[in-house]
Amino acid sequence: MAEGKLLLEIVTPQGLVFSEEVDEVTGTGSEGEFGVLPGHVPFVTILKIGMLTCKRGNELKIFFVNWGYAEIGADKVMVLADSAERSDEIDVERARAAMKRAEERLKKAEEVDFKRAESSLERAVTRMQVVELRRLK
Repeated sequence: MAEGKLLLEIVTPQGLVFSEEVDEVTGTGSEGEFGVLPGHVPFVTILKIGMLTCKRGNELKIFFVNWGYAEIGADKVMVLADSAERSDEIDVERARAAMKRAEERLKKAEEVDFKRAESSLERAVTRMQVVELRRLK
């Protein structure tokens, strides 16, 4: 591994999503947003539905992450997620449709599983945020 780099690996039950050396990683943990640079003190955190970003030079890569765990070491970040998508793989129309369905279900809260509908909405909104951030960079 190159000096001053982190190996970021993102793995889902479907397989390896990403594995590259990067300069920094930012994610959404159970206690809030965290940032990792080379030489970081080791820790483990639960990942919430959210964005995971990494930088290599001036290049920013953005991912949608659907729950999981991150193990941070001095020179490696291992993400084990229920699912993860690169920002350029997100189907925008599908995310919009999912967001609309979730909003409709939440309006009928007494008739549906509220927690499940809320999670669906959070995933859809986060996917849309990931896509928007990709457009801005």
